[in-house]
Amino acid sequence: MTTSVTDNPSASRFEITVDDELAGYLDYRESDGEYSIPHTRVFSQFEGHGHGSTLVVRALETIRDRRGTVLPYCSFVPRVMREHPDLAELVPESERASFGV
Repeated sequence: MTTSVTDNPSASRFEITVDDELAGYLDYRESDGEYSIPHTRVFSQFEGHGHGSTLVVRALETIRDRRGTVLPYCSFVPRVMREHPDLAELVPESERASFGV
């Protein structure tokens, strides 16, 4: 099984594919390096295999590489961040408590 996560800036989302089939996406709105993340979705036939966590981690790593910050409005994203504390640092310190990271 081949899994990849890519940024699709024309759709303002990161997409995860499994064996070249779209398995889900993470929507974002970017402004001056700040990424607001309102929604993450994994299609039902791909649920339960960790693809959502993989999508979030790889998307956040890409944002970190771009030296961006994150406002994780999607409730799934802070859960993943709590499991990966180094990624929680992407949320501005003044906002961390409000997002639970």
